[in-house]
Formats: sequence, structure tokens, C-alpha cells
Amino acid sequence: MENRSPSLREKVKQLRRTFVDKLPGTLAEARRLCDLLVRVPSDDSTLDDLYRTFHSIKGTAASFGLLEISAEGAGGEQLVLQLQGLEGGSRGQQLPALLPGFQQRLERLEELWKLARQADESNSSPESPSFDLGKEGAKAASKKLFICDDDEAQAEILAAQLSCFGYGVTIFTSPDSMRAALLVAPPDAVIMDIVFPGGVNGTDVVANLHREMRAPPPVVFVSSRRDFEPRLRAVQAGGEAYFPKPVKAIELVEILDSLTLGQEPEPFRVLVVDDEPEVAAYHSFILEQVGMTTRLLHEPATILDVLTEFKPDLVLMDMYMPTCTGRDLSRLIRQVPEFISLPIVFLSSETNKVKQVSALRVGAEGFLTKPIQPEDLISAVAIRAERMRTLRSLMVRDSLTGLFNHTFMSQFLETSLASARRDDGMLCFVMIDVDHFKQVNDTYGHPAGDQVLVALARLLQQRLRNSDMVGRYGGEEFAVILQDIGTDEARRIVDDLRADFAKVRFTAGDGDFSCTFSAGIAGYPGKAQADLLLESADQALYVAKKSGRNQVQVAP
Repeated sequence: MENRSPSLREKVKQLRRTFVDKLPGTLAEARRLCDLLVRVPSDDSTLDDLYRTFHSIKGTAASFGLLEISAEGAGGEQLVLQLQGLEGGSRGQQLPALLPGFQQRLERLEELWKLARQADESNSSPESPSFDLGKEGAKAASKKLFICDDDEAQAEILAAQLSCFGYGVTIFTSPDSMRAALLVAPPDAVIMDIVFPGGVNGTDVVANLHREMRAPPPVVFVSSRRDFEPRLRAVQAGGEAYFPKPVKAIELVEILDSLTLGQEPEPFRVLVVDDEPEVAAYHSFILEQVGMTTRLLHEPATILDVLTEFKPDLVLMDMYMPTCTGRDLSRLIRQVPEFISLPIVFLSSETNKVKQVSALRVGAEGFLTKPIQPEDLISAVAIRAERMRTLRSLMVRDSLTGLFNHTFMSQFLETSLASARRDDGMLCFVMIDVDHFKQVNDTYGHPAGDQVLVALARLLQQRLRNSDMVGRYGGEEFAVILQDIGTDEARRIVDDLRADFAKVRFTAGDGDFSCTFSAGIAGYPGKAQADLLLESADQALYVAKKSGRNQVQVAP
């Protein structure tokens, strides 16, 4: 965002007003705790509650720009710390000397509360921290390609191959016609020949586009020339890649994927654990402004259920809560095997280095101090969440195709089937096997076989929905989980994929070849257990292969 949106600003102001409105009740609670402490100085729980009250005032007020209120809260916190370091008898002796300090803090907080209320009523409240955090990227459009090549036949062949991978292709035979269309509605990428009739050079056309357009689309050059000079001109014109003709479609798709996909990764998921609703919502808004997805949790007792359901990339946790400390909650999370590597970051107004280090010893990834600048919070969360995703990806993905592995797909099938049962929904499980794959490896070599597997993986990834899950089940077998559709619709989708995969040409040496696949489908309702779905889909695949291959069969 270049400017803060009015709705966001209003939300932050409302949270600030809510905090101010609740402050008299908080001060009354602090007075009550002081009275209890006078009667029973040795009661550690009363002292802990009083510390938590001042600590909360300090951190929350600072987050909303109420710095004087925050300073008085910090002063009260320091008074409590003096008492916490004393034994019961010594505490009772020292308490009379400290009580006037508590009283002064509470009286001053009440005065500041009145001033904050007056500021709210006169609409002159202090400005909240800035949310000017950079412009948020727009969501990627559908994948459109322009091919500009005077050899229309070659362009048509390449377009047919690319369309199998989900690209919408428009062909132009002259640079002028492509330029006119591009200025009106730019595609996601351009495939540009270099040599055109009449001495027109494609690199000059692209260089001019870079001068005319503020954000020209990425360009991949193709040419029948293989020498140094056209490659150099392509680089100087801003080309992202260069392919000698005849172009291998599967290699071109790999480059196009990197240029047109991955611009909108799935948002980081952050669980914010804080017993102060306003502060939790405030930090949540900061993270959501840069596209993260957050969940607020005010009751620690439900954390394991929320972790299982929300599946966060990171937990942002306060240090002090009524029922337990963040340190204890962190240790509890670490005792559950599936959460042992989940990043936990403490966000607290605690400035005592010894206590911060103690918190980190239970396995936390970091300690952030309130109040924190929005950009610092975003950076700290994003860096740790990205590292978590990278490690998680290495554990669950196949190294060749980048698809999810057998273990992950089996686990995801169990989860998806449970959701379908709970929501009275539908689900289809698809087993896919490349036909005569051993023959491909024996005839053309294992690199050619790998090329086939990668091509099929890309075809499945690009043509299926984001909600569908694709994995490599082992060898030349792939698995697909299609959610919220029945077996008839699943058969149509997979059969279209089968027909398009058969059109893809692969190169090996001086020749080329094509491949086909067979598929078996089983669905829920029908098969109520994951192992039954697996077995039925595998049996349907067996029928497809025994019936001549290159076909799709549905389990009865």
C-alpha cells in the first residue's frame, strides 16, 4: 500500500479506543491486587497478577502510541520486580515503602486515561505507527503468451505444445502487429524470433518496448542462429532466455513457469497468541497488510486444536498470560512431535535479558520487544516463516519433479477424506502411470525418462486447480486428489489431460517421441476409507493398462 487505507486506520483507532475504555477496569483490578498484597504480602500469585497487569498496560499502550501511559505501566512493573526478588518476611517489611509508588502510578494512569478520552472525543488522538510498508503485489492473471515469428507453421506447432501446459497463446507474424496488441493488453510473457523479413531485428523491437513501456512483459528469444552475436544482443535487449530452433517445448515451459508462476506464493500463516485482544488484533493487522494470514488465540488451553486445524508457519506468542507463561506454553508445544520444528517467536515488553534468554532455551526462534516497528515485525516473521517452509518443502517433496512425495500424499488423503466425511462432500483419488516407461528409459536413456516425468508433473500442476493435490507416488506413478467433484467430472478432467499429454513431443538425440499415460479413479462417497480408495484406484488403473493403456477407468 502506498497509503494507509481508511478502513485499516479506523480499525486501529477502534482498537485503541477499546483499550482506553477498558483501562479504568484494569486500574481498579490493580488497586484490588495492591490491597490483597497489603493483607498477604507473601502471596506470590497476587504479585504475579499485579506484574502481569502493569506489564500489559506497558506493552499495549506503547503499541497504540500512548507512550506516557506505557511509561507509567513500566514504572509499576519495576516496583513489582523489586518485591518479587524478596522473601516473604522481607517483602512485608519493604512493602510499606513501595506502596506510595504504586499509588502514584495508579493516580497518574487515571489522569492520563482522562486525557486520552478527551483526545478521542476531540479527534486529536496520537497517530498510530505507520503502515506505509510498500506496495502489495497484484494477483497474477491467467497465463497469456504472445509468440512473434514470421514462420507461422513453426509458431503453430510450438503454440499447440504450450497449450497442453495451460498457456493461452496468440500468434503474430510481424513485430508491428504484436507491438500494437501488447501496448493494449500485455501478456504474461513474449516469445520473440530475432530475424524478420525486411531486415527487422527482434532484439531492436524488444529494446524499443522497454523504452515505451513502464513494465514490459518478460521476453524469451528464439532463433535459428546459435552463435555468440545474437545471444549477446538478446541479453542486451533484456531477454530472459534464448533458445535455438527447433525449440524444445518442455525446456521452454520450464523457463516460462519461472517467469509467469510463483509470483503469488501461498501467504504465510501466523498464529498470534496473546491474552490482550487489542494488541493481538493490532499485530495481526500489521501482518495482514502485507498479505499474511493470521489467526488470533486468546485462550492458551485450545492451542493444540488450533495448531492442528490452522497449520501455521509460525507462532507469535506473548510471554505473560493469566493461565500460563509463554515459556510453559512453548515447552508444551514442543512435546508434540508434529510441532517440534514449528517456529515460535516471543513478542513481549519484557526487557530483562536473563528472562529473554530463559525463554529462548525452551526452543523459541527469537524474542521481539514491544513496542515494535511494523516493518521490523514483518521482517522477523517473514524470515523465520520462509525458513520453515523451505525445510518443510525439502521433507515432503520429490527432488526430481518438485511434487509432494508418497508419505505426504497418503497423509493428505486421510485429512481430505475426513473433511469430506465431515462436510458431506465429494473427493476423488486418481492413480496415474506412464505407459511403457521402462521402454522409454531403455530406448532413449534415463535423462529422456526424467524429461517425461517432469513434463507430466508440470502438466498436472498447471492444469489442475489450486485446491487439488498432485504427488509423485513412486517411479512413473503419480497420485492426484481432486476435491469437491464426483467421479464423472474427474474422469472428464483426467481424460482431457491424458489426450493433451499424448500431444507433447520429447527429444532424444536427433529424434523425438511421445508418451501416454493410463489412469484409475476411485471416489468418495463410495469408498469411505483411505486404504479402500487407494486399493480401488489402483485396481482401476490395472484395468486401464490391461485394456490397452492410454485410457482412464473408474472403479465400480
